[in-house]
Amino acid sequence: MSDAKLGTVLSSLSQVARQLDVLLSDKPAPDASCVKLNTNENPFPLPTVIMQSAMAALERQYLYPEDDNVSLRQAASEAYGVSKDQVIAGNGSSELLGLIYRAFLVPGDSVAMMSPGFSFNRKLASLQGAQFVEVEWGQDHSLPVEQLLLAPAKNAKFILLANPNNPTGTFVPVADIERLVSQSDRMIVLDEAYVDFAPDNGLHLINCYPNLLVLRTFSKSYATAGIRVGFGLGHPEVIGRLRNLQNVFNMNVIGHAVGISVLGHRAAYAENHKHIKHERQRVTMALSKLGFSVIPSHANFLLARVPAGQEGSWWQAALERQKILVAFFPDAGLENYIRISIGTKDEMDEFLEAASDIAGTAKETIPLCRPSAAAASALTNR
Repeated sequence: MSDAKLGTVLSSLSQVARQLDVLLSDKPAPDASCVKLNTNENPFPLPTVIMQSAMAALERQYLYPEDDNVSLRQAASEAYGVSKDQVIAGNGSSELLGLIYRAFLVPGDSVAMMSPGFSFNRKLASLQGAQFVEVEWGQDHSLPVEQLLLAPAKNAKFILLANPNNPTGTFVPVADIERLVSQSDRMIVLDEAYVDFAPDNGLHLINCYPNLLVLRTFSKSYATAGIRVGFGLGHPEVIGRLRNLQNVFNMNVIGHAVGISVLGHRAAYAENHKHIKHERQRVTMALSKLGFSVIPSHANFLLARVPAGQEGSWWQAALERQKILVAFFPDAGLENYIRISIGTKDEMDEFLEAASDIAGTAKETIPLCRPSAAAASALTNR
């Protein structure tokens, strides 16, 4: 294609599309031999009964999946004690987030998010040409209700907060969230991706407040990150319009089958969740002895401040050299932190052994490093 024709094509793009960076294809494939603790996946395979449902679904792969996810939504309604009209099913909760942004925002609008938070929301806002307002968490990671009710957050079409929060792992009392929802007339999107590792949840509030939309995903607590199953739960008038925005056949037959099976066998994950909570505490204590300052977590990961005088990017690179992958965030205020997903006991032992070796070396040489290109791509996917 000639430069002139390419220029014509590019000029025909929407203003938002013209402002996007061109994604390059030189990113290397992940090293399968690495211990992968950077994207908050569940480290265990599916329980046998769930795996059997996935294999059975493969026999129907030549058929389109069920339109509007009717059976999956019905299973979710029974499991969560809500009506089917209060449930939307998605190809992971990230698809549902995208629908929410499309439904509520037009260019020039604004959306508010607690910060630090799930960084993918910044991209979703930019795709709608919307302003992204970040409101800092209160002291000790409390929810600043009054601040969220005032400008600039007051002008936002909706407020997004995660509980437990990513990347901090912190949890705020559901009573504080209810206070915000009850005093606000805007939509509050409550992302509960990690709620199965936490002491409480806000799902019961959707029957009291039409301006609350709760998101759930099976990627973290139910080991389906590669299958993509998520839910939105809220008022039927809101949910029904979001469903009308979805692509036809947005989920596949395996996702349907696995989602229905998980909803019917959640007790099969009890030991899985118990392990993650135990390892979370064990690794917290071990890192503290190495000079890290670990934020108390109610998720399946830890956000840890590296020892004094060192940088998060240096630690990420040092661990990667030992084939341990953790996440680093170049965002202001997070430069001296790394985020570690909780894996199996063996994986966490490997991580702690590497961290101990690196800590001993770092005492001799205090690094003065700039974040690498790899480190600058913060891994906060759902």
